[in-house]
Amino acid sequence: MDNLEQYIEALIFASEQGIRTEELIYCLQATFNHDFTTDDIAVHLSNITKKYNQSVLAIELVKINNSYQFLTKKEYHTAISLLQIQRSKKKLSQAALETLAIIAYKQPVTKTDVEQIRGVNCDYSIQKLLEKELIAISGKSDAIGKPILYSTSNLFMDYFGINNMNELPQLKEITDGSSTIGEQVE
Repeated sequence: MDNLEQYIEALIFASEQGIRTEELIYCLQATFNHDFTTDDIAVHLSNITKKYNQSVLAIELVKINNSYQFLTKKEYHTAISLLQIQRSKKKLSQAALETLAIIAYKQPVTKTDVEQIRGVNCDYSIQKLLEKELIAISGKSDAIGKPILYSTSNLFMDYFGINNMNELPQLKEITDGSSTIGEQVE
């Protein structure tokens, strides 16, 4: 067990999405036939975080949504964004982005609620968002017909790098006032 940190690094690296401490403990206990505590793993995660905080490395260990994953450091995001834009063939359409924003801010929400806000049918957008696992079915409404309720998924939070929905920008932060009609009275 001298190389326990390497095992933890390997598990984090191999995980397609963030990996939770409980998942790390499960895998390590099965591998080493030894009981590990959350505190044991926390010490190793702290050491790994320090190791990857060195300025000579391009990646870092980040905790997002109570899961750990390796991400590139922020100073490399511009170059990586260019690569992703170049390779991206599955971008979200404007309609899907609008639908996703409505679901994120109003969740849990029914398809009818989204359609009332957007003013158009949202079947295709919701289907694409479900396929991309950015939203998930979170239950059924008590309204007549028991319509399905939609909410954002953990993948949504991973994708946007947030830990909870309170980290979404507030609507007043993203409006600039340029969309007002008429003259403003002081």
